[in-house]
Formats: sequence, structure tokens, C-alpha cells
Amino acid sequence: MMPVTLPTLPARKTLRPAQAAQQLPPLKSPRVLGQLRERLRFLHYSPRTEEVYVYWVKAFIRFHGLRHPAELGGADVEAFLTHLADDRSVAPSTHSQALSALLFFYGKVLGQQLPWLQEIGHPRRQRRLPVVLTVDEVRQVLRMMAGEHQLLAQLLYGCGLRITEALQLRVKDVDFGQRALIVREGKGAKDRVVMLPQSLVPALRDQLGQARAIWASDVEAGTAGVAMPHALDRKYPRMGSSWPWFWVFPQDHHSTDPATGVVRRHHLYDQTFQRAFKRAVQATGVAKPATPHTLRHCFATHLLQSGTDIRTVQELLGHADVATTMIYTHVLKMGGGAVRSPLDVLAQEG
Repeated sequence: MMPVTLPTLPARKTLRPAQAAQQLPPLKSPRVLGQLRERLRFLHYSPRTEEVYVYWVKAFIRFHGLRHPAELGGADVEAFLTHLADDRSVAPSTHSQALSALLFFYGKVLGQQLPWLQEIGHPRRQRRLPVVLTVDEVRQVLRMMAGEHQLLAQLLYGCGLRITEALQLRVKDVDFGQRALIVREGKGAKDRVVMLPQSLVPALRDQLGQARAIWASDVEAGTAGVAMPHALDRKYPRMGSSWPWFWVFPQDHHSTDPATGVVRRHHLYDQTFQRAFKRAVQATGVAKPATPHTLRHCFATHLLQSGTDIRTVQELLGHADVATTMIYTHVLKMGGGAVRSPLDVLAQEG
């Protein structure tokens, strides 16, 4: 796709940018997409959110023939959202994601607080039950995986981690003495502590041994080290090259940081693991649309099946509201261990 290059237009006189932008600092980039990235980074949005918001704003601009967004209004936003729903048939969650990106862009970047920004409603989401594998199905999938991919899958199932949380584990976050993993800045920028399964200790120690060999070669070669959060590399320049901050699952090659252009060691890519997991599911013949995130659903459901308190499961998953965790109780009601079918009663009596 060709980059979108647009002139910067002054804000309309009818707007109140200072009040709408909540005293945010002035933007420096001359281009709208650069301004969007600048504002997202100032407000500490995640890189993944930045990528998604830029994608939808760029799609919105292209949909309207590269017209500047300041020239467009509520009817134009609704036309784009209607196109997504009717022509592209996107899911309600995707529809809502695009709307959130546009509302952020108009409110935080262009500084527009017009009535139509509040009048556009979010699409109604339908509650979907998560895909959950049985214990035996999980066992089969894990057996079809090997090496660091198998260990990653075991961490997702054994600790209830999200895939990004597992991939971004650093050496200092593994506490063998307390048999715990510390999840740093999970969803919602929250930290939490989860259990470290005793059965994974040997494999995790082996993985750390392999990671240390990679770290030692990077130190000897004088590479830039790993990426650090919140500009810690400027405050502590050597910390990014230290062993405690190294990745538990490092990539086998160096890559260029898209934000800074620095060549450094990245953690294992999520797409690589997702492909390995998909192959494992296909090899088992399990007829369920399982993804790596399914293992997190299995973690919660199987804990509840074993009698674990739902509040404990909520804390382990990092849910802010127990209502989010309650979805797994609906999964429990579906199985044969819940309500007995009247057909079974009829067959038994016959």
C-alpha cells in the first residue's frame, strides 16, 4: 500500500481544540498519521493499539478519496462504518475497533468535540462462548509440539497466560524459589503473579540455558541489547544488555526496531508460534477452531471444573471484573456433567 501523504489543515473556528484535547501538548508531525502516532505514544497506548488505529484511520482516509479528515464529518464516518458492516461484513468487535480509532483520532488528534462524536453508537456485541478443549485434547495437542513451542503452549495452559504475556517474559520475571511467574504490564497495563507449574521447571531451566548462550554471544558482539520499557534504556544505558532483562524466548536472529531503527534482539514472533500451534491441532484431528488463546480458556475452565474458587481464577487471569470470568461457568453448564438430557433418561428406562 502506498503511504498516505496529506497536508495539515488548520482546525475549524467552530471547534474548541484546547478544551477537547484536554490540554495535550501541541503536535509536531506535519502529517496526520504521524500526528496520530505521536498522540498515541504520548498517552502510552500499546504498539499493537497504535498499529490498529493507524490502519483504520488510513483505511478511512482512502475510503473518502484521500480527503483530509478535518473536511469530513459525522455522515462520512457513518458511511465508512456502514461500508464495513454491509460491504465487508466485519464482526461487531472489528466494527467497534474501527469506531474507537476514529473517535480517538477526531477527539485527541484533530481536537474536535462535535455532537456527532457522541451520537455514533458502538455496535452491539453478541456474547460468544469461548472454545474449550478437553483435558485429553489439550494433552494430544501438546504432544504434537516440540522444543520452545511446546514449552510456550504449556505455559499458556499451565499459567493462563496470553500469548503476548508469555513471549514478553524476561529472565527476572521467573522466580523458581517462589514457583511463580510475574506478568509485567498485561492487558490494561496491570502486573500480576501466577503459579509456575513444578512440571515445567526442568524445561524452563533448559530454555533459560539456551537463552543465556544467545545473550552471551550478543554481549560479546556488542549488540544493542533488548528493548526496554518506558525509556529505561536512557536512564540505565547498560540495563538492556544485562541478563535479568533478556528474553526467556529470544528470536534466533536480530531485527530492526521500527520505532528507533536500532538493530537488537527481539523475542519470538507470535506468528511463528501460532503457525506451529495450528499445525499441532490439525495433526491431532481435533475438530474445534482452537488457537493459542484457547489454552487460556482451557486453563480457566479446567480450574473451575476442579473446584477452584472463581475469585482465584479471576486473579490468575488478570480480569478486572469477575463478570468477565463468569463466562467460563456457562461453558461448564454445556457439558455432560451438568444437566442430564431427557433422551438419556428415556434410553435408560427403555
